[in-house]
Amino acid sequence: MPCRGAGRVVELGVGGPGGGYPSDLTDEQWVLVEPLLPLARVGPKGGRREKHPRRRIADAIFYVVRTGCSWWQLPKDFPPWPTVYWYFTWWHDDGTVERVHDALRARVRQADGRNTEPSAGLIDSQSIRTTDTVPAATRGFDAGKKVKGRKRFIITDTLGLLLAVHVVAANIQDRDGARCPLLWTRLDHPSVRKICADQGFAGRLVDWTTQVLGRELEIVRKDPGQRGFQVQPKRWAVERTLSWITAHRRLARDYETSPAHSETMIRWAMIGIMVRRLTRGRSATRPGPRPLSRAAD
Repeated sequence: MPCRGAGRVVELGVGGPGGGYPSDLTDEQWVLVEPLLPLARVGPKGGRREKHPRRRIADAIFYVVRTGCSWWQLPKDFPPWPTVYWYFTWWHDDGTVERVHDALRARVRQADGRNTEPSAGLIDSQSIRTTDTVPAATRGFDAGKKVKGRKRFIITDTLGLLLAVHVVAANIQDRDGARCPLLWTRLDHPSVRKICADQGFAGRLVDWTTQVLGRELEIVRKDPGQRGFQVQPKRWAVERTLSWITAHRRLARDYETSPAHSETMIRWAMIGIMVRRLTRGRSATRPGPRPLSRAAD
C-alpha cells in the first residue's frame, strides 16, 4: 500500500527490509513468535474468525512501543487501533506476553551457550517521568532523583535479559519496592542464588532477602575515590538493559494508566530485542554518521 509523506511515496509491506516499518517483524522473527501466541478463538462457541492477521497485530504493537505514538494514531495500514489495543490487553491478561518473553529468553541463553535458567541476577531501579494519562494515585516524587513519576524495578540475568519487572510510584524507596521482584524471581527462577545490587538497596533488604527468601543480595559499592561515572563491575549489564528499554520512545516516559501495562510494554520491548538478537547472526553494530547532502535546487 503506498503511503505519501515528505514529498515521496513509500511502499508499505509486511516485514523485511524491502518494505514496511523498521519496527516490523521479519519473516525469520515471526517464525519465532507465531508458535508462542495462543490459538485463535474460533468455533461454535469461540467467536467469529479473526479478521486481521496476527502478524500485523504484533507489528502494530511493536510500532507503538518503538515510536511512542498513541494507540489512536497508528498508521491506517495497520488494523484499527481498537482491535490492536484489544489484542494488547488480551495477551496481557492471559499471560501470553510473559510466556512469549520467557520462551525467547531461554532460547537466547541457549544460543549463548548458557543454561536456560540463570544462577545469578542483577537488580536496579529507574525513576521515569510520567504524562497526564497516568493517574495521580500511581505516581509520586523521587526526592533523590528529583523526578515526579514512576519507578521501574528490574531484575536481569548476567546477559541483561529480563527476569522480573515491577512498576510503582517514584516515591517508593528502593529497599521497599524491590521486595516484589525479588520474591517473583525466587518463585519463578529458583536457580538464582545471588543477586547483585547497588548501595540504594543496602540495609534491611539484605537481611530480608537472606532470612525470608534464602538468597544472597550482594551490595556492589563504588570505589571511595570514584569521580564521575564509571562502569560498575557485575552491575553494568542491568544498567545496559535500562538503556535498551528507554531507547524505545514509548518507554522514555510512562504513558500507561495501569502500572501492569507499563510492565507489559517493557516485556514487549525486550521481546523485540531478543528476536533481533536471535536472527541477526552477527554482533550488533551502530549506524555510522550520515553526512548531510544538500538537495538540488
